Amino acid sequence: MVRPVMKDIFFLGQKSEPATKADVQVGRDLQDTLEANRAACVGMAANMIGIRKNVIIISMGFMDVIMFNPVMLRKDTLYETEEGCLSLPGVRKTIRFQNIEVEYYDMNWKKQRIKLSGWTAQICQHEMDHLEGILI
Repeated sequence: MVRPVMKDIFFLGQKSEPATKADVQVGRDLQDTLEANRAACVGMAANMIGIRKNVIIISMGFMDVIMFNPVMLRKDTLYETEEGCLSLPGVRKTIRFQNIEVEYYDMNWKKQRIKLSGWTAQICQHEMDHLEGILI
């Protein structure tokens, strides 16, 4: 289901709770909402659709990856960049890591690990920040 995009800074500033197998529909809703906003969005966190659960989706260009309870295992090579957010107006400077490794549960609740670099690593870090209530 396509859900409205949350713009309430107080809500977005709250830390999300761990996801469970019962939250798989949240991943589907993120997929639908990302698809509906694809022209202006490359990733989303569940709190952006009003659900405080540790679920994100990132666009990798050729496919989207839904992550439940993502955890950063490794990160290196800091750089400064600018980012926008569907929930916030404008663009802001931020610091990101060029290379990351993330562990998460997929839609079938199987544990996965993925190494990301560049743009996709940046998207993933932005969405993982959302889960912590961190806004750019």
